[in-house]
Amino acid sequence: MIVRYLLAALVAGLFSGVLMTAAQEARVVPLILHAEEFEGGDEEAPAADGAAQTQEHSSLGAVLLDVASALSPVSVAYAHEGEEHEDGGIMFGMSRFSGTLLANLVAGAGFALLLAGFSLVSGHPITLANGALWGAAGWLAVHMLPAVGLPPELPGFPAADLGDRQVWWVATVVLSAAGLYLLFLKQGVLAKVAGIVLIAAPQVYGAPQPGDISSNVPAVLGAEFAVAALATTLFFWIVLGLSLGFANEKIAKAA
Repeated sequence: MIVRYLLAALVAGLFSGVLMTAAQEARVVPLILHAEEFEGGDEEAPAADGAAQTQEHSSLGAVLLDVASALSPVSVAYAHEGEEHEDGGIMFGMSRFSGTLLANLVAGAGFALLLAGFSLVSGHPITLANGALWGAAGWLAVHMLPAVGLPPELPGFPAADLGDRQVWWVATVVLSAAGLYLLFLKQGVLAKVAGIVLIAAPQVYGAPQPGDISSNVPAVLGAEFAVAALATTLFFWIVLGLSLGFANEKIAKAA
């Protein structure tokens, strides 16, 4: 039975990844391409790559440091765009769109399995009725709360040391997820207070920030991108939660 639930989660994740790619094509990718117009040539390619890593680990991140780029719902495929990729593609000879789709499929499958696994371990099933709430909780832990300190960033935006940002992002996701669990799934005042403390702790500590915040990319474009990135990831998580709930109910009825 557990295997069937995990397989259903995998299918739901892949489905969500496909829809996420469509949402990115409509809202996120055009802003990234627009921002790259301000970067100004091949000599700034390293800066663009560093900014792409910023987007990987601050706006979406992943569960582990070394697989963050693969599990990031806001794919880095377009963020790494450069002249050297025009002919051969960005990853194993793939086109940019194919690379983005692959990254989103991996992200969807990974996050779906994590969400389903947490549901099984905690004993709180995901259903069609509460699927959107589960999805919203995942979005809060992985995207919205980390974005308070490290908002989604366009290529060309300044950023603090990558390692410092990775550590802060991972710690924020873990503490936020634990805090949300205590706040909404555990009974008792002490659990609620502990949940609030865990959620607030990384924000009080503060995210690493760059010493120089100057950039050629207009601030209004960066703000628009942050909103678009958070909106599309919210869409991803809501679809994921509802898909998981639907699949779980189908399995429960068939059992």
